[in-house]
Order: sequence, then C-alpha cells, then structure tokens
Amino acid sequence: MKIKPFRGIRPPKEIVEEVQSRPYDVLNSEEARREAAGNEKSLYHIIKPEIDFPVGADEHDPRVYEKAVENFNKFQANGWLVTDEKEHYYVYSQTMNGKTQYGLVVCAYVDDYLNGKIKKHELTRKDKEEDRMKHVRINNANIEPVFFAYPEDYPENAEINRIVAKYVSGGEPEYDFTAKTDGFRHTFRIIDNEEDIALITKLFDQMPALYIADGHHRSAAAALVGAEKAGQNPNHKGDEEYNYFMAVCFPSNQLTIIDYNRVVKDLNGLSDDEFLQRLAEDFVVETKGTELYKPLQLHEFSLYLSGKWYSLTAKPDRYDDNDPIGVLDVTVSSNLILDKILGIKDLRSDKRIDFVGGIRGLGELKKRVDSGEMRVALALYPVSMKQLIDIADSGNIMPPKTTWFEPKLRSGLVIHSLA
Repeated sequence: MKIKPFRGIRPPKEIVEEVQSRPYDVLNSEEARREAAGNEKSLYHIIKPEIDFPVGADEHDPRVYEKAVENFNKFQANGWLVTDEKEHYYVYSQTMNGKTQYGLVVCAYVDDYLNGKIKKHELTRKDKEEDRMKHVRINNANIEPVFFAYPEDYPENAEINRIVAKYVSGGEPEYDFTAKTDGFRHTFRIIDNEEDIALITKLFDQMPALYIADGHHRSAAAALVGAEKAGQNPNHKGDEEYNYFMAVCFPSNQLTIIDYNRVVKDLNGLSDDEFLQRLAEDFVVETKGTELYKPLQLHEFSLYLSGKWYSLTAKPDRYDDNDPIGVLDVTVSSNLILDKILGIKDLRSDKRIDFVGGIRGLGELKKRVDSGEMRVALALYPVSMKQLIDIADSGNIMPPKTTWFEPKLRSGLVIHSLA
C-alpha cells in the first residue's frame, strides 16, 4: 500500500472544538443548521454550506458548492484553519464507553483504490459520488477523511502499534476534547520525527490491502477526482498531491461495528397472528415480553410488534455458512422476512422500510412502532470485522445498510489540500 505524509490544514488548538463537526452524511441540513447556530467557525459552513442559505435551499445548487469554497478560503484567511509547515502523519484516537481506538491519518494512493488494493464492501450511488466529487473539485481538497481498516494479524501491525504508543505516551496531545453531540473523547497527535514517518511509509508499503470501513462515497469521489486531475495534466508525473486522498487507518481488532436495524410501516396485509405464523416457517419464535430484548448471537433476531418483543432464531437449514453473503443476518432477514413475507424487494428504494443505527438503541425502535409511524421493528446482531474482510476479499458486496461503525470520525481536525 502506497501512502505518504501531508501538510495538514488544521484549526489552532484553542478553537478546535468550535471548528470540528460530525461527518456531512450523518445529519441533515436542518440538524447542521441547529448545531452551527451562532458559530461562524463551524465546519458545517464548508461541508454543509446550504445552511448559509434560506431554509429549503437545494444543497446541490451550484451556488451552494461555490459557498463551500468561499467559506473554506475565509476560514484560512481568518486563521481558523492553518497549513502545517511540514508533512506529517497524525495519530487520531477515539474513546467510546471506556474503549479507545488509535488510527493513523495518512494520504492513501488513488491508484490503489482504482486497482482494488483498497477494498470496498458496499455499492456506491452515482448521485452521491457526483455530489462529493463536486465538493472535492471546487475546494481542491479532501475536507473530510475516510475510515480505513487493516487486519490486526498483518505482521506490520506490531511495529505500527509501537510507534503510535510512543506518541500517545509522549506528552500532551495537540487536541483533546469530548464532543457534545456524541459524548466520546477525541484526541489528536502529530508525528513529526522523520525516521518514524519513513518507517510508517515503509510498513504500509508492505501491506497487501486496506479496507474501507466507512466512507465509500468519499473514497470513490476522492479517487475519481484524483484520476480526473491526472488525465487533465499534460505534465502528469504521478507524485502530485492530487494522486493521494486523506484517510484514517485503524487495526481491525480495535474497531466496533454495531447493529443496523430495520423498521417497517405495515405487515403486507397480514394480522399479527398471521405474520408470526409465517415467521415460524423459517424461525424458532419465542415471546420475550415487554422489556427490550437484544439478539445475543448470529442468526438470532429481535422483533418488536404490538407492544411485545420476540426472539427469532433462524432454522439451521435456512442459510449457508459457506457463503460469505448468504451467512449474513442482513441477507437472512432480507430473504426470509422482508422479501418473502413483507414483500420488500429493494432495500434502497422501498419507502415502506427505514433503517436505524444501533447507536440510537432499541428504545428508538420501540418508540417508532409505539408512535404508530411504523408497524414492526427488527433488530439484528452486528456484523463482525472478519465477515466484512472476508466479503471484501472475495470481491462481494454487502447488502445495503449492513454496517454501522461507531464512533464516527470527527471532521475538521485536519484537511488535505490537493494543490
């Protein structure tokens, strides 16, 4: 894997909490407007610039993209974002529920993405790709990082961990704050020793692959814009900054994938009893009562219907453990419940279904059913990192809305210029 250090564009430490934000795709325009209210330094003015227009403005209007670059230039002119004098790698650590994960902020190589050495497990949508491509093009920068993983059993991992530990234990971090929106701690350190930088580059060069954990659209957009710039440059050499894009790389055993659950508006014309009878064809169905019930293992699901929780355990001959896609609980539930019983064929387009990240808890599922907005909720056991890596290695693609990584990377801690 080819990586390089870069001259980060970063906020001064005294204002980092004002600048940093959640990623652009985990909240809508109105939520961003509320979070940025009264704060002219919020990164939302760059990554969701529609908040600077009247409510209801089209976020894809050309003027909105132009506002993004206007604000990016303003932030730099005002000293809210400052370019580092030298190229660095950075250590970005996140602590959630007492567990800390340590990532290296690097620039990954566009050709590694285009050639499949950076592996993906999700399909991307062209409209979302094009939106992010416009944002990268007009700012000439990767404003937000993508989230990569590499297997913990790579032999290079031990030496990378040693370098990271040296910086983690070597004094105060550059940034250290607990985000108000997620309650998680975020710290950021600068790797400035030339020997350490050279060694990190060499260690990654020995890795056979990196895996996209979160940020498939950002990865695609960054790589496609890089390739576009290469094609437009008659003097292209291959070492230009646009040949690289910003990523945070974590060893896979430090990461947490949480459940990604489903809520459905109706029972496809069935009564409760008819629905439960149909479920019993493929699952062992047990009533669990009114207390929240979470699935305890693979191939067990929690169902919430008419004020009661049920456990659904898939019968052994209903899935194939040797099929990397067929063994996934999202596949089992899509085939045997959503499609077969409820008539939901396309998770991407059917308006009868919605998806709820497990970070919101099972209480959110109960609330949406009890309110009458939804008729039934289905909670899944989380996908494992091994499953994700196996699927990416096999060239397969996970079904939609399979993985939810938490904590999310904060945006605005560092930016990569393509200039």
